Amino acid sequence: MIICCGEALMDLVQIPLDKGQGFLPLPGGSSFNTAVAIGRLGVPVQFLGKISTDFFGDIIIKHLRDNNVGDKLIVRTDANTTLAVVNIGENQAPRYAFYTDGTSVPLLISTDLPSVLPAESSCIVFGSISMTMEPVASTIETFIGRYQADHSPVVSFDPNVRPFKIKDKEAYLNSFEKCIAASTIVKLSAEDYAFVYPGFEPEQVLRKILSLGPRLAICTMGSSGAMALLHSEGNVIRVSAPAVETAVVDTVGAGDTFHGALLSWLETKGKLSRPALAGLSETELYNALCFANKAASIVCSRRGADPPAMAEIPH
Repeated sequence: MIICCGEALMDLVQIPLDKGQGFLPLPGGSSFNTAVAIGRLGVPVQFLGKISTDFFGDIIIKHLRDNNVGDKLIVRTDANTTLAVVNIGENQAPRYAFYTDGTSVPLLISTDLPSVLPAESSCIVFGSISMTMEPVASTIETFIGRYQADHSPVVSFDPNVRPFKIKDKEAYLNSFEKCIAASTIVKLSAEDYAFVYPGFEPEQVLRKILSLGPRLAICTMGSSGAMALLHSEGNVIRVSAPAVETAVVDTVGAGDTFHGALLSWLETKGKLSRPALAGLSETELYNALCFANKAASIVCSRRGADPPAMAEIPH
């Protein structure tokens, strides 16, 4: 079982109307999207986070349940749902404005955390804007800090950096590298590393990440595909996988789907554990990246964060 912790919010996606522009409300958030991607691929998954009791919150809960995502680790709150207003800009890339103060996502506190994880838990996923807000950021840091032993679940971090949410870059970088050091897997995008480590080439970034402690570091690079470095039995394996050519509608949820699909592939192959990752072969890692690229390409071919089911992914 994979546990996705962080934000579940409502995306207000700009759409054209006969007269002017409108906004379509759609459930979203990086951790939420990753959980839905995993659930649609048939892998057991739970969402951990704070979700409002308002009508937006009810829509979010229903969407999770409809997509095979467990809700036993969700805490409800009377605070309003966190909102993200989404504008699709040039090259079909989304631009965001977040409305977070006093809303549901930031309010996760330590007493909301489960005292014991389900016995079948294999991986904890975290990252994105939940790590730029308090008290949720400190709560998640506390949570993942419990699971650092060799027998603990894998911890997978996707920073999904939103620069406009970062007021103090030096403080953010310090927190970012602490999160990396506490993780087994780190997945980031070209946009992420361009902000955090400007001037670095992808492989330099991945080697920097591995030097901080993770077992596996992955970078997605849009049309250039994906690259990964893996610490395996004393060696570093480097693997690249090509992107899948597709007609891009927008890229909303592509990175989240890639992350969810990669973890799902590892889970279904019995490779989502710390010992199994250490023994992952070059071929297995290549196949995992290709599978994740295929899933992400399907999301890019349709509007919004709409991850594919297993039957939709070419084998």
